[in-house]
Amino acid sequence: MITPDHMNEETPRNAEREPDDAEATRPIRLLIVDDEEIMRTFLNEVLRDEGYEIELAASGREAVDLLSAATFDIVLTDIVMPELDGLGVVAASKKLPYEVDVIVMTGYASMETAVESMKLGAVDYITKPFNIDQIRIIVANRVKERSLKKQAAEGQFYKELSRRDGLTDLYNHRFLHQLLETEISRAGRYDRSVSLLMIDIDNFKLFNDTHGHPAGDSVLKQMGHTLRRLSRNCDYVARYGGEEFAIIVPEVSTAAAARMAERICAMVDETEFEGEEVMPIGRLTISIGVATFPAQASTKDELIDHADKALYKAKAGGRNQVIVYGAGRMN
Repeated sequence: MITPDHMNEETPRNAEREPDDAEATRPIRLLIVDDEEIMRTFLNEVLRDEGYEIELAASGREAVDLLSAATFDIVLTDIVMPELDGLGVVAASKKLPYEVDVIVMTGYASMETAVESMKLGAVDYITKPFNIDQIRIIVANRVKERSLKKQAAEGQFYKELSRRDGLTDLYNHRFLHQLLETEISRAGRYDRSVSLLMIDIDNFKLFNDTHGHPAGDSVLKQMGHTLRRLSRNCDYVARYGGEEFAIIVPEVSTAAAARMAERICAMVDETEFEGEEVMPIGRLTISIGVATFPAQASTKDELIDHADKALYKAKAGGRNQVIVYGAGRMN
């Protein structure tokens, strides 16, 4: 057991934390939970010297109240406490709307309880009597682990963000090309098909001129949501540019892709878009061009070109229809 005399001992500082980006924004917040005042005071002195921002709780109940009222990064809690023990603190931490790491403190006689706390979600444990360097190292390792997880999550977020169109949240033009290259490569390797639907909103310029760009943006977002809803989970829906969209449809024949396009065309024709009722042309509709690899194209660029030519034919032929490359309208 630590005594007050131990609190003044000089100890090596070889376990000091390495600075990282996560700590640059604000101090790491620690909550120390122990029903013995001497232990709370000792841990507070040791860890505050490391630059952490610390709150103290004299019971499990007090700790749960503090966790609900403020945000903490790490909790150090004794296991053996009256009323609500350390296991209760671990369980309560898992119900919080934010992620907090709980490190339990236990005597050698309570190791089974420490193991149980790990099963409940504690990330580590510290045994009594304390080794000051062990405390510093375990907390520092947890801080570093949190920082790495945050950096990984942010990296994934920005990676996903770079793939998305800012207005519709569909895949963007650049990532569509990457996806199509991958799907064509896979289709060629396994002797499968992949179809491409090129979609354009009919008379969108007229709508924009009538209602203004904010209303046009609203239609684009609604159209993106509609196309995603009408596609399969394995399809890739992208905003190709302006009022043009594209859907990559893996592992379907040309006929099946055309039937899907006809269904989408019909459903969009039945969808109500705000402002279309005062348009001279009436309802907003779409035209779709369809092409399939390898039946009608042998490369990614050729597939895009042929689907685009089919789309142009659909637009030139009266709009609100589906044209398959090399064929007429599907009925």
